[in-house]
Amino acid sequence: MNWKGIGKSMNSNVAEIKEGMYQAGYICDDKTATVLFLAKAMQKPVLIEGPAGVGKTAIAQAFAAMSSLPLIRLQCYEGIDESKALYEWNYKRQLLHIQAIANQQIDLEHVEEEIFSDSFLLSRPLLKSITSATPTVLLVDEIDKVDFEFEAMLLELLSDFQVTIPELGTVKAHHIPHVFLTSNASRELSEALKRRCLYLYLDFPSIEREEQILRLKIPGIPEQLAQKIPLIVHRIRGVELKKAPSIAESIDWAASLIWMGKEDLDVDTALQTLNILIKHHDDIQKLESILRHRQDLYFIAPN
Repeated sequence: MNWKGIGKSMNSNVAEIKEGMYQAGYICDDKTATVLFLAKAMQKPVLIEGPAGVGKTAIAQAFAAMSSLPLIRLQCYEGIDESKALYEWNYKRQLLHIQAIANQQIDLEHVEEEIFSDSFLLSRPLLKSITSATPTVLLVDEIDKVDFEFEAMLLELLSDFQVTIPELGTVKAHHIPHVFLTSNASRELSEALKRRCLYLYLDFPSIEREEQILRLKIPGIPEQLAQKIPLIVHRIRGVELKKAPSIAESIDWAASLIWMGKEDLDVDTALQTLNILIKHHDDIQKLESILRHRQDLYFIAPN
């Protein structure tokens, strides 16, 4: 490969990605845009790790929108297996086919070749992503919920962009998908999986960045709400809660206040609508007490 001149164009490419992601509804910093640029250039999967609600899934969604590519999503959960993630055979159709030709003098080996062909194969998200006629974005969401055996199954796809089906052989990617894996870090992922990916850690945004997000997602948001909500949410996230409010919940809170005709946020309004932001009863009770007794900390006028 001719590496000469590649570095000179990187800054402009990173800037283009930041702008493209912004137009797709996602604000990313230089580090995130750099990872996206490198993942695209090097055709490497991206492992995005961080607390729930920081916008990990939204990166893949915005990247797909920016690239005008279809998004194929695999939502992981405990106990998921290859029949839900990779492929399975259409057993009912296979049985019907066998019954239909039962009285015909057909070689058994030929019958087996027929029923284990593409027409009897049910593709799931992982297989769909590499057999698609056009490039795709593959999102493997919450990979930390699966077991190590499932991780091991992914390795061939992530390193060689191919899948081995015992009855058919190796299926290679028609187009290499842009792969995003997200993890809430509920368990440690295997080193083998991490080696195959570029790594990006996302945390909750700064007050300034969350204000930018609100202004992007809610055009025309009143000035006082745009300034106060990120400040208050940032301080709420500093309280020990069962679940810190996500960016999406922050946006919902702002939208709810606008629907209520509010242009500013005071303690009474916050207490009335706290259930929009917080989804655990114990957390609500704790915050209600804090907000009542520490109004000076949470409702000071923005600078």
